[in-house]
Amino acid sequence: MNHQARNRKLAAKLFVATLAMFGFGYALVPLYDVFCEVTGLNGKTGRLTSAEAAAMTVDESREITVEFVTNVSSDLPWQFGPVEARVVVRPGAATTVQFEAYNEAAYPIIGHAVPSVAPNTASRYFNKTECFCFTQQTLEPGERRVMPVRFVVTPDLPDHIRTLTLAYTFFEAPETAERS
Repeated sequence: MNHQARNRKLAAKLFVATLAMFGFGYALVPLYDVFCEVTGLNGKTGRLTSAEAAAMTVDESREITVEFVTNVSSDLPWQFGPVEARVVVRPGAATTVQFEAYNEAAYPIIGHAVPSVAPNTASRYFNKTECFCFTQQTLEPGERRVMPVRFVVTPDLPDHIRTLTLAYTFFEAPETAERS
């Protein structure tokens, strides 16, 4: 085989390897999301329909404390926090809590919240039926909004877990950054 043919063969192998790496990189985010959902890694919570939540049996023998922690990205001029710092719930019982956001800027801002639950292993037992984190939130200048979160801690939560922490971090959506 001559030198030019070997170079073409090597170039073809490198091209295929590059395509494979690009494909792997492209698939990595959805694969990571599925992995986190299955394992509870990274505190990703589950979702239930209201009907699924209503069909759960409430475990009256246990109480779980759910604490709320909030953060706002440094480039987002919002105030954001829970109305109550913590609630005590019974596994299987649907619970609604309120969070409040306030836009301090002189222009409308679109934000989106990223939730997580700690301990990470408990996230698969924490399921939301309604949450402002499911959609982007647009707040007008000076607007204050109360936003509900409805959730259920499933009864199969391991007995040794007595406290869960639901954390939200609000970030400015790219759509706002493009407009301002």
